[in-house]
Amino acid sequence: MALEGVRPETVDLGVVGTLTEPLPKARSGKVYSVAPGYRVNVRSGPGTGFRIVRVLPYDATVQILCQKPGESVNGPYGTTSIWDCVANGEYVSDAYVKTGSDGYVAIRCS
Repeated sequence: MALEGVRPETVDLGVVGTLTEPLPKARSGKVYSVAPGYRVNVRSGPGTGFRIVRVLPYDATVQILCQKPGESVNGPYGTTSIWDCVANGEYVSDAYVKTGSDGYVAIRCS
């Protein structure tokens, strides 16, 4: 099945071989835990006024593709205006993601 407008890229995996699949432009590669005991809303933009597109389950992990400033949110990991892009057009507040930092840990979203 081909996706219109998506070009595959080849990734060299050494002795294992190669993998051909579309890759996002920005990916930190690191996986972060969502605060335990929370089901976190994933929103269509960096603020609570954006619609909820899905809800992360308890004990979820996320890969941060990029980060951008948005509405300030208070959560288990403090108060922050950083929002983490976890999929195309999907954001969670960094206040609910254990990144180990009060600042940016990934590139800024364009």
